[in-house]
Amino acid sequence: MLSFLSSLSLHDGHVPLINLLRYISFRAGCACLTALVVSLFLGKPLIAMLRRIQRGGQPIRALGPERHLVEKAGTPTMGGVLILISMLVSILLWGDLSNGLLWAVLLTTLGFGGVGFADDYLKLSKRNTDGVSKRARLGSEFLISLLCGWWLQHMMPPDLANKVAFPFAKDLLLPLGFAFPLFAMITITGFGNAVNFTDGLDGLAIVPVVIAALVFGLLSYVVGNHVFADYLQVHAVPGAGELAVFCAALIGAGLGFLWFNAPPASVFMGDTGSLSLGGALGALAVAIKHELVLCIVGGLFVIETCSVVIQVFWYKRTGRRIFLMAPIHHHFEKKGWAEPKIVIRFWIVSIVLGLCGLATLKLR
Repeated sequence: MLSFLSSLSLHDGHVPLINLLRYISFRAGCACLTALVVSLFLGKPLIAMLRRIQRGGQPIRALGPERHLVEKAGTPTMGGVLILISMLVSILLWGDLSNGLLWAVLLTTLGFGGVGFADDYLKLSKRNTDGVSKRARLGSEFLISLLCGWWLQHMMPPDLANKVAFPFAKDLLLPLGFAFPLFAMITITGFGNAVNFTDGLDGLAIVPVVIAALVFGLLSYVVGNHVFADYLQVHAVPGAGELAVFCAALIGAGLGFLWFNAPPASVFMGDTGSLSLGGALGALAVAIKHELVLCIVGGLFVIETCSVVIQVFWYKRTGRRIFLMAPIHHHFEKKGWAEPKIVIRFWIVSIVLGLCGLATLKLR
């Protein structure tokens, strides 16, 4: 919204402070700080309200690690609302609201957040871990992500629309034709649920999301700048630089949430947060033509998801389990690792994978 002021009869350049609003880097920094301040300001009263409304807090899965039934009982959920509010306020304040890519990613994020909110609400009202039926939940996610893929496809330059770019290869593009929205649907829905699988320990999911948002903020800025894109030999996407503001707001909101989610957590993000954040990462990747790079940067989420798929597949075939418990962070809990050790080591893995993702800019 504030970026609109920079276009109002300020072309003579005599108002330096207003002219700063024209720079994506300045607005991204302000978006990060704004989201952080809003989340820290709203955190305590929102958590108090959630605790008062929910009373018993998030229902704990009976089949999960035994200590969760004691240590995490009574902790309120739906903390993702704090993340979404902080992001939304910051983006509406600092983002260029005429940018179609920004709206596509933002509405997808809010759509997935709405699905997660409904799931959390039903779990709390029923006092169990069932929530929305799998068919209704996946159907809603598929519809939202399919519409997002179709929308983004029609905003791409003709030479990039309907095509998938490959990391480490500057000229290789795979044309998918009419199937591109389906590919986008799988990417966005897949990562929405991958972050959801990862959200099982205090602080475990939010830091890898922040790391991925930082990487994709840099990638968005590069992809949206023709000079940088040509120099680094990546495919330029007009308007993609504005998504750096979105990523910065996500980072600020994520850090603010981590303040309250750090162990022992005062609040859980719930499906409201995990689905919306995963959907945001998937939509960002599709918008800047870095879908496969997301599999590297978000490799931790991929590993968590694969551990669930492998466990279910192998158990149905043999009646035996490969992991003590899936997702894989519970496997390490069962082996006796302390929760902070698991979380911090997984953060380290995320940092390494984030650096590997950035390396794709030069290794071409």
